[in-house]
Amino acid sequence: MLKVINSVWALLLGIVLILMGIGMQTTLISVRGAIENFSSNILAVIIAIYFFGYLLGARLAPQLICHVGHVRVFAALGSIISASLIAFEIFVNPLAWMLIRFCLGFCMSGVYVTAESWLNNIASNTTRGRLLSAYMLAQTIGVVLAQGLLTFGNVEQATLFITASILVSLSFAPILLSVITVPSANIIKPMSLLELYKKSPLGTIGILLLGVIYSAKAGMGAVYAVQAGFSIKQTALFVAVMWIGSLISQYPIGWLSDQIDRRTLIALLAFIGVNATLLGYLSDSTIHLLMLSALLVGGIASPLYSMFVAHTNDFLRADEMASASSGLIFVFGAGAILGPIIAGQMMQIVGPKGFWLILFVNFISMAFYTMWRIASRSAPCLEDASPYVAILPISSPVALEAVQEWSQELSEQEDNQGQSRNA
Repeated sequence: MLKVINSVWALLLGIVLILMGIGMQTTLISVRGAIENFSSNILAVIIAIYFFGYLLGARLAPQLICHVGHVRVFAALGSIISASLIAFEIFVNPLAWMLIRFCLGFCMSGVYVTAESWLNNIASNTTRGRLLSAYMLAQTIGVVLAQGLLTFGNVEQATLFITASILVSLSFAPILLSVITVPSANIIKPMSLLELYKKSPLGTIGILLLGVIYSAKAGMGAVYAVQAGFSIKQTALFVAVMWIGSLISQYPIGWLSDQIDRRTLIALLAFIGVNATLLGYLSDSTIHLLMLSALLVGGIASPLYSMFVAHTNDFLRADEMASASSGLIFVFGAGAILGPIIAGQMMQIVGPKGFWLILFVNFISMAFYTMWRIASRSAPCLEDASPYVAILPISSPVALEAVQEWSQELSEQEDNQGQSRNA
């Protein structure tokens, strides 16, 4: 594993730094927005529009790369991200913040596409799974460290926005100065949503509901914490705990996913999510119970993304996996756009507890829909199931395509081994 990481240390270091900057920004605008008396609905739109930009960037970034190349796109988008972070402090009003967040979403998507293209180009059949795991670990570490940095500055001053900008600017140095082979830019035609749904109804509907859950908890979690009366340190810890939960649970859940019917595990995790959100809703201001709820919700949401991808792959031919990835990204992105808006409206109506309520509704919907699908369709054979690969929802289609490519390679290897035994 160390040998694998050594080959991409510059890329992973850059990802840690950029996620520290972006991770600071996500929590910071929630806290600062509350200080500026932005309503829950306004903050929800500011947070949601990032995902709209991200979705658009995922579609357009490959075309930009085809026209001007990976390095130019990477450097240009990085410069815009760095400038945008400082612009939050210069233009403190909702419309400006919406525009800045849209710009950040678009640019971050392009940065991920470029970085993940480099990562996938470096990977071989034997190292791709480990590289993807290291990449996910770097992303998570970056966001967790970002929450710690928030406690060292005054959110009412420009210092933290400037710090985030500096981190993003520094993140591009190790990547651009390292010797990394520039990969070719490929544009894969996406599978239609109707075809994707026919192939895997649970994968499609499940990842839509998960998009709502993920963006609501990642985007509105800090807004909830501020409205619930948390201090800046408690707010940062609340957000960090969600990400730590995903880090702890990925591999145990991934192992289970390859041992039993994935749908059973999805339903079980969804019911755990139901109970975790109920605990958060009923805990009032008991900080330890709220942190436990955050840990459980975070620990469920990220592995579910990988599980829905793997479950969808179970019903695809090897040559369909890459085209299906764009469809899954789009469906998840649609849910991610809706998540903060619905959560913000709920919090505006019932108060901070609306945050837990919207998560509860989506988790219980996921649980019952999964149970219905279990009753409607037989499970795929475990021996033929696609492998679980840990991947975060914030990754671009390139990382998801890398997962699909790895699954395709493993399927072909198993087919070849089976033919050899029968020969």
